[in-house]
Amino acid sequence: MSSFFIVGNWMRQSGILSFYLLSRYIRELLLELETLHPGCNIGSFFINVLAYADDTVILAPSWRGLQQLLAVLYKHSTYVDIMCNNKKTVCMVFKPKLRAKIVADIFPQFSLGINLEQFVKEFKYLGYIITDNLTDDADMQRKVHNLFVRNNIFRRRFHKCSMAVKCVFFETYCICLYDAALWSTYNKGSLRKLSSYYSKCVKMFFLGLSVLTVLQKY
Repeated sequence: MSSFFIVGNWMRQSGILSFYLLSRYIRELLLELETLHPGCNIGSFFINVLAYADDTVILAPSWRGLQQLLAVLYKHSTYVDIMCNNKKTVCMVFKPKLRAKIVADIFPQFSLGINLEQFVKEFKYLGYIITDNLTDDADMQRKVHNLFVRNNIFRRRFHKCSMAVKCVFFETYCICLYDAALWSTYNKGSLRKLSSYYSKCVKMFFLGLSVLTVLQKY
C-alpha cells in the first residue's frame, strides 16, 4: 500500500480502466447499500442496487425503503465527492400484476439531498428502454427508428459501393439488435412491424441489386 497522492485528472470517457477504477472507487457505497434491509427478492436473490460503471439502479419494494436507500446514497456520494446528475436521475413505479395488491397510484416525490426526483413512465438504461408496465414495445419501436435512420444515412453515402461492401455496412451498422434477447412481453403487432420495416430497409439499401441475391444473403 503506497502513501496517499493527488490525482489531477478525471477518468477518461470510454477508457478501458475507467469502469474498474470507478467500481473500486464506489465499492464502499455499494457494500453499504447491500447491507441495508430494504430490497427486492428477484429469483431468490436479495437485490437493492445494480451498478454498471456510473449507471446505478436502486430497488426497493416500498416508498419508505427507497427513500432510505437514496439518503444513504446522497450521504456517501457527498463523502467521496461524487455528484449525482439530477437531470438523469428519475424514479419509476412498477405496479403489481394483481390490481388488488396496488397500494396507491400517486406517491410523494423522492428527494436526493435538496433535489426532488421526477416520476417517469419509461427510461433508457444501458441502451434498453424500460417501461413501468414492463413491456418491450417501446424498445422495439426504437429499433425500428434506428434501423430507418442508419439505413438512410448509409444508403446516401455509400450507394456506389460494391455488393460486398454494402453487406458489411448493413450487417455492422443497420442490423443492431442489441438487447433484443431481453424482449419477452410485447404486442405481436410490434414484432410484425419490426419484421416488415426490416424487409423494406433491405430492399431500399440494396436498390438496383437482385432481390433474390439479397434474400439469399440474409
